[in-house]
Amino acid sequence: MATENRTQMYPHEWRAGVSLAGVYALRMLGMFLVLPVLALYAATLPGAENNKALVGMAMGIYGLTQAVLQLPLGMASDKFGRKKVIYFGLIVFAAGSFMAAAADTLEMLVLARAVQGAGAVSAAVTALLADLTRDEVRTRAMAVIGLSIGLTFSAGLVLAPLLAARIGVDGLFALTGVLSLAGIAVVACITPNPSASKLHEDAQAQPSRLGEVLKDGRLLALNFGIFALHAAQMALFTALPFALVALGLLKEQHWQIYLPATLAGLVLMVPLIIVGETRNKLKAVFVCGIVCIAAAQAGLLIVQDSVWAAAVSLAVYFIGFNVLEASLPSMVSKIAPSDLKGTAMGVYNTMQSVGLFAGGAAGGVLLQHYGFNGVFAFCSGLILLWLAVAVCSPAPKPVKNLNFSVPETWRGRAEQLHSALTALEGVEAVSFSADKKTVFIKALQKGFDQNAAEQIISGAN
Repeated sequence: MATENRTQMYPHEWRAGVSLAGVYALRMLGMFLVLPVLALYAATLPGAENNKALVGMAMGIYGLTQAVLQLPLGMASDKFGRKKVIYFGLIVFAAGSFMAAAADTLEMLVLARAVQGAGAVSAAVTALLADLTRDEVRTRAMAVIGLSIGLTFSAGLVLAPLLAARIGVDGLFALTGVLSLAGIAVVACITPNPSASKLHEDAQAQPSRLGEVLKDGRLLALNFGIFALHAAQMALFTALPFALVALGLLKEQHWQIYLPATLAGLVLMVPLIIVGETRNKLKAVFVCGIVCIAAAQAGLLIVQDSVWAAAVSLAVYFIGFNVLEASLPSMVSKIAPSDLKGTAMGVYNTMQSVGLFAGGAAGGVLLQHYGFNGVFAFCSGLILLWLAVAVCSPAPKPVKNLNFSVPETWRGRAEQLHSALTALEGVEAVSFSADKKTVFIKALQKGFDQNAAEQIISGAN
């Protein structure tokens, strides 16, 4: 019973998790709404004549400014307050969105997209959620945000062509700005105020310990993976809309391709992830996801004269993409030391943003000089390289991460608590936060008695 009570989320924690997931969703919906229609729109602006390279820059430039400012804004929230930094970031993002809506040249659109990326609030939002949730339930609260991003991505791809046909891509950018301002209202009116803010090692990056993460070869392999996944994604969507138009599919009809493809990806992703997590097959499922991406890219490269072939390739692509989006963070958390998980995820998220920029830039250049074949060949080669890295990397152990607040009865006796917990069967590692108020346990999914650990921490034993 003790375990059940400690790991149930309180109402204010649900409120924090759901409201901040809503903020993520509102911001990310705006980004995903323009993804499948932006390249075609950018190509119509003055300055785009025979300049697909700049079109690619408009696609991915926000990733560069996001990568540069993501961690600094997270650290700024430690000093100036979580909500203040989130308000600032959302205002900057909204300003960039309205600039993009008003842009009448491609160069202006590139600048506006860079401003959008400067509103990088993810680290500050994660820090606020950590302030508002207990150690024991934080992973569950983070999962709510992850779910919202996945659903928003699928919804954005399907809705984008439909909405763009009615309000235009400039209207989508204006809508994005409005959604960002709505996010400010959600944070101000719904998200609780934290009683205190502190560093949470499991959720926030520690700049002084970045070197430890960068020296871990297994984490580097996963960081390359998220870079490759999003570089290939951005390069793909720089060229794909043009390829679909070349097949005779009007841009207003592209949702007919995206809808079944994204639904297939969502439906088939769930059982694959369950098998991977519960049967210790995560590496096999992970590699299967990469193979799906590679096969889809090869299909787009080889068969370019059939709408049906493109639809099937995209369905396979989204199966792999959704599997990888779900499994990559899980693998990072299994490999990283518990007290470095926030730092590991900070590097991971930064590499994701760098991938978005690199993919957009490379996709534009390749499309201009080598056409669709050049882009799809680049994506195929990058994913095949990742496949080789993934196959050679060792499978992560089937572990889970648990965090618990250390009660007053154990304060000042960290070594004794460490010894008591490491003596339990199935415990892989035990560590503490810098202030010794949180204990991190990495334990095997099977064979570990969580209730026994709960009893030790609560002082029952």
